[in-house]
Amino acid sequence: MIPKKFEWRILLRVLLLFITLTAAAFLIVNNRMLYLILVLPIIIYQLIEFYRFHRKAHEELNQFVESVHYRDFSRNFDVKHAPVELQPLRKGFNEINSTFKIISKEKETQYQYLQKILELVDTGILSYRATTGEVVWMNESLKKMLELPYLKTIHSLAKRDEPLYKNIVGLKPGENKIASAHLEKTAFKLLLSATAFQTDGEKYKLIAFQNIDEALDETESKAWQKLLSVMTHEIMNSIAPISSLADTLKNRVRQSMPHLNNDGGSVDDLEIGIDTIKRRSEGLLKFAETYRNLNKITTPTLKTIYVRDLFESLNQLMQPTLDQKNIDMQIVLKETGLVMKADNNLIEQVLINLVVNSIEGVKDIPDAKIILAAYTDTNNKIVIKVTDNGTGMPAEILDKIFIPFFTTKKNGSGIGLSLCKQIMMLHHGNIQVHSAEDKGTSFTLIF
Repeated sequence: MIPKKFEWRILLRVLLLFITLTAAAFLIVNNRMLYLILVLPIIIYQLIEFYRFHRKAHEELNQFVESVHYRDFSRNFDVKHAPVELQPLRKGFNEINSTFKIISKEKETQYQYLQKILELVDTGILSYRATTGEVVWMNESLKKMLELPYLKTIHSLAKRDEPLYKNIVGLKPGENKIASAHLEKTAFKLLLSATAFQTDGEKYKLIAFQNIDEALDETESKAWQKLLSVMTHEIMNSIAPISSLADTLKNRVRQSMPHLNNDGGSVDDLEIGIDTIKRRSEGLLKFAETYRNLNKITTPTLKTIYVRDLFESLNQLMQPTLDQKNIDMQIVLKETGLVMKADNNLIEQVLINLVVNSIEGVKDIPDAKIILAAYTDTNNKIVIKVTDNGTGMPAEILDKIFIPFFTTKKNGSGIGLSLCKQIMMLHHGNIQVHSAEDKGTSFTLIF
C-alpha cells in the first residue's frame, strides 16, 4: 500500500513537470517570450523540489539501510513531523523495523533458551571450526567433566590429554566411540558422538561427551554377580558331596583297619589321601562361601549420619592396630557438621577395608602415615578420602584392583575392593583410586 502511494506521488510530480515543460515549449515555438519568463520560475521550482524530494527519500533510505546493517531495530522514524510526501515512506520503514525487531527478539529468545538447555544437560558439548580447530562453544558440563575452565582450540587438548585429543579429531561425523579421559588424579570412560554442519561457508564439528563410567561399572558389576552366583552354586553343589564322601570313606577305613594288611603303609597312605581330599574340598567350600558375600548386599539402609561420628568410630576400632604397627592416622574434617545419607555399617566396612589396605601399603615405610579426610566438592558432592604415603601401585594394575579375584597380596582373597565398589554403587556413588609407585595411594569415595 505504502509503495503505491509513493509511486503515485512521483508520477504526479513527473506529470506536472511534463505539463509545465510542454507549455514552455509551446511558448517558445509561438515566440511568446514574455509568458515564458513567467513559466521559467515554475519549471526551476519544480526541478528543485523534485531533486529535494529524491534527496530526502535517498537520505531516509540510507538511514534505514544503516539501521538494518547495524541491526539497530530500535530506531524510530518520525512520521508526524516529516514532510507529507515522506510520511508514507517513514511509516513503511517503521513497520519493517518493528517486524525485524520481533524476528530478532524471537531468535534471541530461542538462542538463550537453547543455551540454557545445553547448560543444564549432563552431556558435555563442544563445537569447533573444522579448518582451524578454534573452539566456538563448550557448555559448563564439559568444563566440569574435563576440569577445563577454557579451551581456545581443540589442538590445545593434546598437551593435556593426547589420547582423548586423537580420538576426538579422528572421530568422523555420525560415528560413536568409547574413549578414556585422563584427569590429574583419575580417569573415566566417555562415549564420544560427532556430527558436522556448515554455515556461511564455514564447516563446524560438534562433539558430545557422555560419561559412561557409572553405566559400565553397573553392567560389569551385574555380570560379575551372575558369574559368581553360578560359579559358587556349582562349586558348592559339586564339592559338598565330595567332602561328605571323604568323611564316610575315612570312617570305613578306620572300621576296616583290623582286617586290612598295613605292612607296607598302604592303609596309612589311603587315610592321608582321604584327609587331603577332605581338607581341599572344605577349602573350596570356604572359598565359594566367601565370594557369595558379593551377592548378599542388595539394598542399603539409608540414614542421615554425621561424618565425624563415622570417623570417630573408625578411629577407635583401628587405633590398637595402628599403635601396634607404629602408624600415624590423621583425621582432617573442617566441616564438623557434615552429614550424608548412607548405610552406616556398609560405609564403615568400606573405610575399614581401605584403611587395612593402607596399613598394608605403609608397613615398610619408616614415617608411616594415613590421612582420613572428608569435604564437600564444587559440585556439592560429599567426598571421603583415604590417603597413605606407602609403596603405591604401578599404573598397569590400577584398572584391575576392583575386579573380583584380583589381588596383589599373598594371602588376599581379591574380594575387599570389589565389595567396596559394589557398596558405593548401591549408594549411587563412586570409588576412584590414584596411586604412584613410592609415592603412596589415595582412594576417593564420592557420594
